[in-house]
Amino acid sequence: MAVTIERFEAGQLQSHLAEFVALLCNIVDNGASVNFLAPLPKEESERYWRNVALDLPRGNRILLAAVDERRVVGSIQLALATQPNGPHRAEVQKVFVNTSHRNQGIARRLMSAIEQVAREHQRTLLVLDTERGSAAETLYEKMGYQRVGIVPGFALNTSGEPTDAVFFYRILS
Repeated sequence: MAVTIERFEAGQLQSHLAEFVALLCNIVDNGASVNFLAPLPKEESERYWRNVALDLPRGNRILLAAVDERRVVGSIQLALATQPNGPHRAEVQKVFVNTSHRNQGIARRLMSAIEQVAREHQRTLLVLDTERGSAAETLYEKMGYQRVGIVPGFALNTSGEPTDAVFFYRILS
């Protein structure tokens, strides 16, 4: 069965909570620097996803999932700016693809889908950041994101060592 990209609301996230928890643990435990340290306890992952589920009904966060045979294998989020001076912008967050499904174009498909969602919400400026030297950095550049700059030691990697962050933006047409 092919991987599909689907929008998930809070109830769907709750129904697939174990899959989202496993996804986050998988990527963190395999070195993805996404705000957590390895090894990631399941309880911490579950707490994170429950907080995302609380945000979804407010309308300022959108969650897309990559689904393979009814199992979540990837996800991406769009945080819509809610400030009065930012109705045109959003932040792409938490691009996750399970290590078992990497190098199949899923991250690219998630990015394209979230850009379409951004357009539907009249967002013309997207921003994001990633760990310097990561595969995501290369992907974002290939997708037309413009590098703003690098902040040294911005975050700790999954091993707890300081790592640089690269910030990007993209203007959608």
